[in-house]
Amino acid sequence: MKHQDPALAKLSLANPWHFLALGFGSGLAPKAPGTFGTLAALPLYFLMMDLSLFSFVIITIIITVAGFWICDKTAKDMQIHDHGAIVWDEVAGMLITLIAAPVSLTAVIVGFVLFRFFDILKPWPIKLLDRHVHGGFGIMIDDVLAGVFAALCLQGIHYYIWPLG
Repeated sequence: MKHQDPALAKLSLANPWHFLALGFGSGLAPKAPGTFGTLAALPLYFLMMDLSLFSFVIITIIITVAGFWICDKTAKDMQIHDHGAIVWDEVAGMLITLIAAPVSLTAVIVGFVLFRFFDILKPWPIKLLDRHVHGGFGIMIDDVLAGVFAALCLQGIHYYIWPLG
């Protein structure tokens, strides 16, 4: 990869761990890589949306747990903790957001907005974890929690305010 950022020059999309950590390349977006990483979760969601809740949750757990290692390995290869191009955490967080969500475009859009809101704003305890937990777990945990917050809000909106499906 040819980039002005020396950390990115240490990566290769041919390396499967880098490819995944960079959200299939979406993390290389010059602006808002986290938003593009979140968008990269949507094709996975559309492939998974008709699965049983159990299967959806199991696959999301696998993606999340694998992310601890994928992000840690890529951050070490880059020699930078939580570089903006590492967006596998956004992929996992968006899938967490959509657990048990109604299968509708409206739910996906609302879930996307909620997840980005919590991921960017980082209310307590997300900000605390983001600042004090390191390694692959540290890269992932703030987005996992943002996904949980967004999922709870999405479910609350769907059941108590505005049916999304």
